[in-house]
Amino acid sequence: MQKLDPQPYGLSARTNLVRIDNSIGIVIDRKSRIIMKDGDRIIKQAHAIQIKENKPVILITSAPVCSKTKQYLSANNILINSL
Repeated sequence: MQKLDPQPYGLSARTNLVRIDNSIGIVIDRKSRIIMKDGDRIIKQAHAIQIKENKPVILITSAPVCSKTKQYLSANNILINSL
């Protein structure tokens, strides 16, 4: 995994991005559950990334993900991986 600078994508400097093979991962390392509000934010970040580079986006997290949010993310072509 290679760390990426989020500034060229127009994202906050606090956003953790990594390059994995031919895709870009958004890393969220926390203990609290990822809910729908987080899912909306992740979708917006993914669209900002895909405007610059047409590559698949993966959510990399150690937190549990709400079932509705999992469906929402998969409907928007975002894969979910564990840390």
